[in-house]
Amino acid sequence: MNLLKKLYNWVLSWAESKWAVPALFLLAFMESSFFPIPPDVLMIAMALSKSEKSLWYATVCTVGSILGALFGYAIGYWFWEAVGEYFFHIPGFTRELFAHVTKLYQDNSGFIVFTSAFTPIPYKVFTVTAGVSKVDLFPFIIASILGRGGRFYLVGLLFKFFGPKVKYYIDKYLNILTILLVVIYILAFYLIPKLFGAK
Repeated sequence: MNLLKKLYNWVLSWAESKWAVPALFLLAFMESSFFPIPPDVLMIAMALSKSEKSLWYATVCTVGSILGALFGYAIGYWFWEAVGEYFFHIPGFTRELFAHVTKLYQDNSGFIVFTSAFTPIPYKVFTVTAGVSKVDLFPFIIASILGRGGRFYLVGLLFKFFGPKVKYYIDKYLNILTILLVVIYILAFYLIPKLFGAK
């Protein structure tokens, strides 16, 4: 936890740097394959000070994340036997979740990728496991674009139209948002896939 806190603070420290945009791209890229801190943290910090650029930040996040997803897919596809053990030491990347996602991919890969890309579920688990499971690449890319783009542009639009005051509502309704995220998690992993033919 101390390491995660240090990483979190390190990510935030880039917000006021002249290298903030490249750092955002790199963070989005890394988070899609092996880094534990989501790019939303840096994106929101940057949008707080320059809300007029929030859609540009969303674009940077989306492109970086998709390229990172392809990198994660390549790791799983070609290098899993060599580096797989490392990933089980990344927070959120557990053996149980890996096995569960592998099973989900057998049922409905496109929907699963979209769900993981849009929600707070650790995306790296899905990109790397997609490669291990050798899912079709084209649906994987399309689902990633829709999911990641939808997630980042939603945040970008909120800041674009409402400005920094969005942060006030995020703080005020944090508990409610947390509950909603838990509900999304449950729906994504247990209920919704069943509607799409998962066994």
